[in-house]
Amino acid sequence: MRVDAIKTRVFEEGENLPAFVFEHVKKLKEGSILVITSKIVALAQGRVAKIENLRTKDELIKKESEVAIPTKYVWLTVKDGMVMSSAGIDESNAKDGTLILLPKNSYKVAAGLRTALMKMFQLKNLGLLITDSRTAPFRSGVTGVAMGYAGFKGLKSYVGKKDLFGRKFKFSRTNVADNLASAAVLVMGEGNESKPLAVIENCPVVFSEKVFKNELRIDPMVDMYAPLFEHLNRKRRS
Repeated sequence: MRVDAIKTRVFEEGENLPAFVFEHVKKLKEGSILVITSKIVALAQGRVAKIENLRTKDELIKKESEVAIPTKYVWLTVKDGMVMSSAGIDESNAKDGTLILLPKNSYKVAAGLRTALMKMFQLKNLGLLITDSRTAPFRSGVTGVAMGYAGFKGLKSYVGKKDLFGRKFKFSRTNVADNLASAAVLVMGEGNESKPLAVIENCPVVFSEKVFKNELRIDPMVDMYAPLFEHLNRKRRS
């Protein structure tokens, strides 16, 4: 698998996203995946807000979240079925006094842009992936995560298949979309690299016209990590 980031000019709020992509992506091979950072998708949608004071920022975070819990450092929030800090609202790589929110309808955006790219480059198999960065419990640093995607299956199931010693898997599945996002975010960078696009080639994915939007989600009530956090909360209170 090969992952190449694409250096671009600065994307401005309200710009046409497909035109920006066509400006910087001159060629796509059959079976490749185009990766786009969520920030420029949000900017294209006008998903920005001005900072007035800390209170207005906190109110915005709560408004953008399904669940919002204040912590020592940031708001711990749930949005679009994912745990994240501060509803994904970010000041990095934004103009002074501006916050960039998460984009809306990332799966729909990915599908529409994929269709336009397939037509332009005469492709039959193409993936489109919109990425963001996340932290994980008990781990330092950020990794990439898929906000939305189109053209390929986001999960690879091993259930029913045999391991090296002939035993059948009962639960194992690989999160293809987030793994690809992490690989792309690594080369795209988090700072002033100015590489909001990337192309992944020779990727071991299953291309598909149909994508199940919620295939990566787990109900919090059955999440295997839920008992751990309940235990830690009880321990802290005692």
